[in-house]
Amino acid sequence: MANNTTEICPSIDDFRNQVYSTAYSIITVFGLVGNGFALIVLIRTYRQSSAFHVYMLNLAVADLLCVCTLPFRVLYYVQKGHWILGDFLCRISSYALYVNLYCSIFFMMAMSFTRFLAIVFPVQNLRMGTERRARVVCAGIWVFICSTSSPFLISGEYTDPTTNKTKCFEPPENSASIKKLEVLNYFSLVVGFLVPFLVILVCYVGIVRALLGNSNTMKKQQSTRTKAIRMIIVVMLAFLVSFMPYHVQRTVHLHFKKQGASCDEINFMQKSVVITLCLAAANSCFDPMLYFFSGENFRNRLSTFRKASVGSLNMNRKRNLPPSSRPLQQNELEKFSNQS
Repeated sequence: MANNTTEICPSIDDFRNQVYSTAYSIITVFGLVGNGFALIVLIRTYRQSSAFHVYMLNLAVADLLCVCTLPFRVLYYVQKGHWILGDFLCRISSYALYVNLYCSIFFMMAMSFTRFLAIVFPVQNLRMGTERRARVVCAGIWVFICSTSSPFLISGEYTDPTTNKTKCFEPPENSASIKKLEVLNYFSLVVGFLVPFLVILVCYVGIVRALLGNSNTMKKQQSTRTKAIRMIIVVMLAFLVSFMPYHVQRTVHLHFKKQGASCDEINFMQKSVVITLCLAAANSCFDPMLYFFSGENFRNRLSTFRKASVGSLNMNRKRNLPPSSRPLQQNELEKFSNQS
């Protein structure tokens, strides 16, 4: 890339390829294991369903859909920025990352609002915090995010004339492309990040005030208090580590593209793009922490899942034992005593 003085800046391709391929590989492993296990537990214990459970289930699905496309990105950067998987997978891989990113933000917002209602307005929560309403909210989130993220399906693979490589995830460097990215950036910055973040902050301020103002009541409901505090910590950690650096840096980076800068500034901005995008993709690794530490009875669901798994394993073992070694059932004991 060149700045306004046509100075040729050194490429950061080696840095980018190494960081992306390593980070996406780690995120894929942890994301698949954490969210896959959580999804199994949530599905197997669906009879204990609640509004919070519905949001957790949808969040795990969104994470898994995104994580399943990360190996394509790993292959791309291992191939030194050469795409070999076709135009369709290029579009889907780019689209899936942004759908997951903003679905995660909106599901966290919905979970935070549900916890806010349960603590601050418990009577209204009985009417508003139902499973049916949660399913409607989740459907609305999926439709809204999938439709507003559709512009990312427009840009597919293209051939870089300077290297003759097939590119993906890298928009062409022209004024029309940058202008389109600016519009998408400011829309997603305001609607996809700032508004949900402000809603979450308002909810947490209300939760903290309720916890401090009704200390005697909350002491009797220690589990509710603990889950609320854990949720605040995990969600704020996800926003401060994954979502906020990415949105701030992306906005600054687009501004630099318009203004022109020195090579040092360009290299710094490009490297920061790599780091913050990896942190944004890592949000799928934060979500299992949210399920375990603040989920609605998730650890109870986990113990139920373990008991059910152990019970089914014991039943299978008993069925596979020969008749002489199986423990006698009650009807068998009666038959044996009558014969003797």
